[in-house]
Amino acid sequence: MLIRQGDARDSRLDRKLAFALAAVAGGLNAAAFHEVGFFSANMTGNVSALSSLLAMGQWAHGLGYLAIVLAFIFGAMVSTLVIGAGLRRGIVTIYARVILGEGILLALLGASRMALDRTAGVPMLIVGLAFLMGLQNAIVTHISNARVRTTHVSGMSTDIGIGLARMIDILCGKEEPADREAVMTRLRLHAGTVLSFLLGGVAGVLAWRSVGDLSFAVAGLLLAFIAIISIRGAARTMIPES
Repeated sequence: MLIRQGDARDSRLDRKLAFALAAVAGGLNAAAFHEVGFFSANMTGNVSALSSLLAMGQWAHGLGYLAIVLAFIFGAMVSTLVIGAGLRRGIVTIYARVILGEGILLALLGASRMALDRTAGVPMLIVGLAFLMGLQNAIVTHISNARVRTTHVSGMSTDIGIGLARMIDILCGKEEPADREAVMTRLRLHAGTVLSFLLGGVAGVLAWRSVGDLSFAVAGLLLAFIAIISIRGAARTMIPES
């Protein structure tokens, strides 16, 4: 799931990757919003809030939203630099290793959140999650050649609408029937990813209400588990790695 890249991946691998990571991202995003009222992955909403606050002259409040956006960008940048360095060295498990790093950082974030005063730990939680969501988004964008986005629900919803329109045209004979399978493959990917994000959000809030900030650490361990499975799978198939 985290080894093959680009055209070497099939639709099944893309769906497994998208559904698993979208569920985790949805859980983190919803749990964080439920706890502190901020979204860690909704950059559209955060930039809109920032522009509104700047227009009203609330510069200090706007700095918080600016920090979230910059943390997301920084996470994507760090992820890309690490992946690029790993690929140049022939490390075929680099994507899984970065996900493993994300899982470890998330577990540490959850643990430190439990150790800190709840109010004092809010900025660290939101900025930390934004960094990790940017990191994760960059991973799946690179490995899938931008076919998969785990937190970009607006874009995926647009793709679902486009896909449904194309299916209507195919059924009405306005497009080639040969395109049907490709359109359906993309529809399954995007619809399943949005649904996974939704269900992950429900599970994330329920988990947070049940065990509190421990839920963030549990999500980190889940990501680490997904990464370790991929790394061990690569080792079993004897993929050469420098």
